[in-house]
Amino acid sequence: MTDEGTTSDFVEYARVEDETGAEVVVRAARPEDYDAVAAFTADTWADRGGSDYIPDIYHDWIADDDGETRQTLVADLGDAPSEDLGGIVQVTTLSAWEAWAQGMRVNPDYRGRGLAKTLSEATFDFAREAGATVLRNMVFSWNVKSLGLTRKAGYDPGIEFRWVHPRPDADAGVDTDPAADVPVRTGEDADPDAAWAFWSDCAVRSELAGLALDSEESWAVSSLTRDRLREAAGEGGLLVVGGGPTRGFAVRGRSYDRENEDGESETWVEYAVGAWARGDEDAAEALLAAIGRDAAGVGADRTRVLIPEGVEWVTDAARARVDVAEQPTFVMDADLT
Repeated sequence: MTDEGTTSDFVEYARVEDETGAEVVVRAARPEDYDAVAAFTADTWADRGGSDYIPDIYHDWIADDDGETRQTLVADLGDAPSEDLGGIVQVTTLSAWEAWAQGMRVNPDYRGRGLAKTLSEATFDFAREAGATVLRNMVFSWNVKSLGLTRKAGYDPGIEFRWVHPRPDADAGVDTDPAADVPVRTGEDADPDAAWAFWSDCAVRSELAGLALDSEESWAVSSLTRDRLREAAGEGGLLVVGGGPTRGFAVRGRSYDRENEDGESETWVEYAVGAWARGDEDAAEALLAAIGRDAAGVGADRTRVLIPEGVEWVTDAARARVDVAEQPTFVMDADLT
């Protein structure tokens, strides 16, 4: 961002030509852009029977933008600022060196003109200026078109993970053998240093490149740190499997409410990662049961737990009789150095 890009109406981040030769201004999104954005995102997931979240969170995004650590960008193809918008994306920092891009959408009327790459390059520039050395995003594995666009825009393959959903149940695993014989330490008994030592040298960390669900940004992943484990322990959100040696752990994260298919509100709680030793089926069963008990204890109706993708990890969860998402999710990353 430069002073030259600032006017009384908008902040300009880039001015380029698209693949047809038309001028595109990448600028900061404004509250006044809501109707235009809502119009071209309305049918994003129509073929999958769902609706796009962008119109629901748009004003929250704009309210949180500060132009230094977080910014929502749009591609303006008119006499900027105009309502002739070709796409939208948001970029935000997650740590001193990690940034996240999300909500990339291209107006169907302007597809095939390189706008995804244009917007991506603008997020790269913004993230670099914010001090990030890596920028990541998340793409559903079934979204082949977006996977191709992401690679073409400059991202490399990162990690893949699967959601699993233990049912909140205060009695989960209590009478189950062998899970009942595997201790799970919680509350003041959960040792964050033991969890960190396990994480530092476990196969799950290698599979996930050290990443887990971010503590603040929804649907984002960032590096799991020792400090975060200590914070989770202090808040009663760390679960550690094994009385010595440590055999696994989980970290409780955000909770939120959303409507189910019947229009009823449900409370979801996320677990940033579920990790257990490779081949330790009993530890997996004990941990997932403990997550069910923990979720019930905080009043959750539903859970989401991030585990690595792979036949071993997924079948460990299936063996423990928890619900498993039908497909994996991919994380892509761009090296900004």
